[in-house]
Amino acid sequence: MIRLVLLIRRDCSILIGAGVFLPVLFFLLVAVLFPFAVGSDAIILSRTGSGILWVAALLASLLPIDRLIIPDVENGFFDHYAVRGISEEWIAVARIIAHWVSFAVPLMVALLPASALLSLKWSVFWKLEAGFLLATPGLASLGVMIAALTARIKSGSGLAALLLLPLAVPLLIFGAGAVDGHQPGAFLLLAACSLFLLAVAPFVIGAALRIGQDG
Repeated sequence: MIRLVLLIRRDCSILIGAGVFLPVLFFLLVAVLFPFAVGSDAIILSRTGSGILWVAALLASLLPIDRLIIPDVENGFFDHYAVRGISEEWIAVARIIAHWVSFAVPLMVALLPASALLSLKWSVFWKLEAGFLLATPGLASLGVMIAALTARIKSGSGLAALLLLPLAVPLLIFGAGAVDGHQPGAFLLLAACSLFLLAVAPFVIGAALRIGQDG
C-alpha cells in the first residue's frame, strides 16, 4: 500500500504540470465557440449544450495520451520497477488514479463556466457533473490502457485516437442519455461501463507493459 501511495504521488507530480491545462482549455474553447456556430438562442443552446460538452470532454481526453506512458518507456521507468519486483498492475492502478486527478478533476471544475457559456440550467449542470464523476474513472482507465497498448508503436498517438474514440462511445451515449432523461437507468449503465473499464484496465496495461519489456 505504501508503494502504491508513493507511485501515485510520483505520477501526480509528473502529470500535473503545464500540460494539464490543455484539455481544460480545449473543453472551454468548445463551449466558447459553439454559440458562434448555432447562434445565441438560449433555448437551442440549452437543448444541445449538454451533448456538446460530452463530446468535448471525450475529445479532450485524447490530448494527454502522449504523456501517460511513452516518456516512462523511453527513460526506462517500468524496467526499473520491474527489477525491484513491483507489479505492473500496481503501476497501472497508480497511473490511472494520477491521470484521473490530473485530467478529470480540472475538467469537472471547468464544467461550471462551460455550462454558463451554454446557458444550461442548474439541473442540467448537476446531471452533467454527476455523469462526469461516474464516467471519468472509466475514461481515465481507457486512456492509460490505450496509451500502454500503443506506446511502442511508431506514430502510435494517431492509432490511440482511433482506438479510444469507438471504445468510449458507450460512455458518451449513456452520459448524454442521463442528462436528457430519455434513457431510464442511464446513470446505472454509465457507472457499470466505467467500473468495467476500471476493473479490466490494470490487467491489460500490465500485460502490455510486460510484453514491451520482453520485446
